[in-house]
Amino acid sequence: MAFARLLKTVCVGTLLFGVAAAQAQLNPEIAEKLKSIGRVVNPVATAPLYMPRMLEKEPYAGVVVKRDIKYGDNERHVLDVFSLEAASPAPKPVFLFVHGGAFVAGNKRGPNASPFYDNMMLWAVRNGMVGVNMTYRLAPQNKWPAGPEDLGAAVKWVNQEVAKHGGDPAKVYMMGHSAGAAHVAGYIANEKFHQVAGGGLAGALLLSGLYDLVTVPNPTVNNYYGDDLSKRPEQSPLSGMLKSGLPMWIAHAELDPPYFVGQANLARDGLCKAGRCPAFASFPGHSHMSEVYAVHTDDKSVGDALLAFIKAR
Repeated sequence: MAFARLLKTVCVGTLLFGVAAAQAQLNPEIAEKLKSIGRVVNPVATAPLYMPRMLEKEPYAGVVVKRDIKYGDNERHVLDVFSLEAASPAPKPVFLFVHGGAFVAGNKRGPNASPFYDNMMLWAVRNGMVGVNMTYRLAPQNKWPAGPEDLGAAVKWVNQEVAKHGGDPAKVYMMGHSAGAAHVAGYIANEKFHQVAGGGLAGALLLSGLYDLVTVPNPTVNNYYGDDLSKRPEQSPLSGMLKSGLPMWIAHAELDPPYFVGQANLARDGLCKAGRCPAFASFPGHSHMSEVYAVHTDDKSVGDALLAFIKAR
């Protein structure tokens, strides 16, 4: 009982620290614009708020970028690897990012030399990691479980190849955002998708994802999970997450659509009840898209929370 109380205190303390940091760093002008956009997923309106605030523009000084490396047979089985030009005496942790896009869209990099999601890779490299940015097959052509299957293949590639880029295959942290977080959750929840013994991960970071599909009110998930609602319990990763011993970080934005907030709280509460409280954060003022667009800008709130989890491992 004493340990349970301590665990709860640590979780709450982590959450409150994240809230205070986010409140201190979110630009007031941007906060007002995000509030006016509302609790919706709107990349078109959100991206211009952060493009001018990126800390770096291409070409990235001192960074080696290898793009479109194949990790499988499909045309979307490609990934980018970011590493520092300067050699390191020891292998570095690996940050593997899985983009969102409502299961039917999205890419590791937007069109017209978009800074998203190179920003995630630059953040990783500047914080002592090797960045790997992957994409995966999309619905409706590719339905569940295409996502976690692709993640399994990407983790296998990382396990076998990342050392050539200075990365440590024993310290791989996989982060998913939105649909990407649902895919990461699906991967860690079911060993049948693992192509590396033990899953090949040192930790998982889940930002505004879906974990209990039975309770998700958004019908767009049918594009990926199908129309047969009787399969939702099997497709939901939450029960497998509760059995996993993998360290997890779960978070959401204040201005997320409500069901994303509910899903994050549900996963946190379930894991805590199982005696495995995750690191947890809520980002005041941020929206579903700003929480990832803000990384590697002058707003360090989300990046600092990610880094705190990884450094604590």
